[in-house]
Amino acid sequence: MIFSSASRVRQKFQSWSIHHFPKYHFTTPEDQNLISLLGSCTHASEICQVHGSMVKTGLVNVPFTLSKLLASSIQDIDYAASIFNHIPNPNLFMFNTMLRGYSISHHPRQAFVIFNGLRAQQMMLDLFSFISTLKACSRELAHETGQAIHGVVVRSGHGLFTKVKNALLHFYFVCGRIGDAHQLFDEIPQKIDVVSWNTLLSGYIQMSQPTMATCLFREMCRKGLKLSTTTITSVLCAVSDLGNLDGGLPLHGHCVKMGFCSDLNVATALIAMYANAGFIDLGRKIFYQVPEKDVVLWNCLIDRYARNGQLQDSLALLQLMKHEQVKPNSSTLVGLISACAAAGASGVGLCIGNYVEEEQMALDAVLGTALVDMYCKCGFLEKAIDIFGRMEIKDVKSWTAMISGYGVHGQAENAIRIFHRMEEGCRPSEVTFLAVLHACSHGGMMVEGISFLEKMVREYGFSPKVEHYGCMIDLLGRAGFLEEAHNLIKSLPIEGDTTGWRALLAACRVYGNVNLGERVKRILLEIFDKQHPTDSILLSSTYAIAGRLPDYTGRMQEIKEEKMMKEAGCSAIEMNE
Repeated sequence: MIFSSASRVRQKFQSWSIHHFPKYHFTTPEDQNLISLLGSCTHASEICQVHGSMVKTGLVNVPFTLSKLLASSIQDIDYAASIFNHIPNPNLFMFNTMLRGYSISHHPRQAFVIFNGLRAQQMMLDLFSFISTLKACSRELAHETGQAIHGVVVRSGHGLFTKVKNALLHFYFVCGRIGDAHQLFDEIPQKIDVVSWNTLLSGYIQMSQPTMATCLFREMCRKGLKLSTTTITSVLCAVSDLGNLDGGLPLHGHCVKMGFCSDLNVATALIAMYANAGFIDLGRKIFYQVPEKDVVLWNCLIDRYARNGQLQDSLALLQLMKHEQVKPNSSTLVGLISACAAAGASGVGLCIGNYVEEEQMALDAVLGTALVDMYCKCGFLEKAIDIFGRMEIKDVKSWTAMISGYGVHGQAENAIRIFHRMEEGCRPSEVTFLAVLHACSHGGMMVEGISFLEKMVREYGFSPKVEHYGCMIDLLGRAGFLEEAHNLIKSLPIEGDTTGWRALLAACRVYGNVNLGERVKRILLEIFDKQHPTDSILLSSTYAIAGRLPDYTGRMQEIKEEKMMKEAGCSAIEMNE
């Protein structure tokens, strides 16, 4: 069956190639110089000039030179499309060029239009047609379209091509169809292509299934397949996710034996593996053994120190990076800035902010958002506002960070004002609504909070989650509407959520509502099936505020007798050395 299918493809290809590939292209040396210019063009304006010269000399009427022009133009897909749309009879190469252009552009869905146009021309597709279109399907998560293309692949016999099968494997994994991907892999008659194995391996890692990835790697070893640096990098990522140093040490030994340690991707994966297993100093040794380090390798070690809470070590590496004249990018600092925000390390955070200013780094959406979040959490609201105002491009996370910052600092009105500014050019997310509801809750703006919850549902079609309802319960409780908050929490789809009930109990304490507080305490006991120190302390405080001192004393005595220990809080103080 497979051989007859291959024979049909070969016969059709031979017939098709006679009609579509002319034997000779008569171009003068001057024409060849013009074509070579296209290869050196880096901007659309330069390609436009070459295009003009080709129009004057008539080279735009020659399919070969026109194809070269089109291939050079896909860096500006709109310009390439304008050329393509004026070609009377585009050939397969031209169609494939547009498919490839759209598959890597900001408009991958347009590749489907080109693909349908190509099929309408009744041309015989080749493997490049399918690979580019499947890449567009992967980027758009267009599962149904990709499955339909898979059907065309099978019917046309192109499923015999390994590159097409690998594109299909990648597509199914990106769309979360693990079963379909593995079924496709099992249908490969001779599993000797390492790329197919690597695609399956990276797919399992993307789907957060490191155990399956390591099992697949062992199967590769049993079959005696030659392992590439891509294979090793993928399996190191899987071992890193598992935090399994015992599985990582033999891999490191294999890398040393095969000379893979000088590969930057492998070295980066080894550093991440050792850091995740708690041996970051071993990762640093690998870092120093790499002769030529790129910015990604620097970023990896800086980020791992930051995640480990060793902010000073991260900062020292940043200074060393500057000394080594390696230019940082936004990814270099984002992990470190986020760690400062989480730890409240304002001193280190200010040092990084000054570093950004000294290096005159562009405040893109990623770096700018991280700085805004860090400054807000460390108490420097004015600095956050300044950074936010200087950001040329703001995404939904940028707006959300600023709204949350205003809310944390008790400026609910400013948070609402920023939210309305955001709506003018950016669609808010569920997290954005959570931030603005928090701001309303802390600002005591009950009417506005209810209005935002209605807007979230009616205008944007979001279904509120437990966190959103928790904010509303807290908002109503703070405003003194305890019964309304109680009725709202009883109507929630998730009855077992403790966040909302505990927020209501805290509100009962503020207003001294003992009756409701006791009811809430009983419900929390049912959820936990045991006493929780926080709930008991909140209820005892409610007794005290309501003036029921005997009940307060009795409750505190119960806490002591049952030896319920509340989790101790902790503080950190930064000291200038």
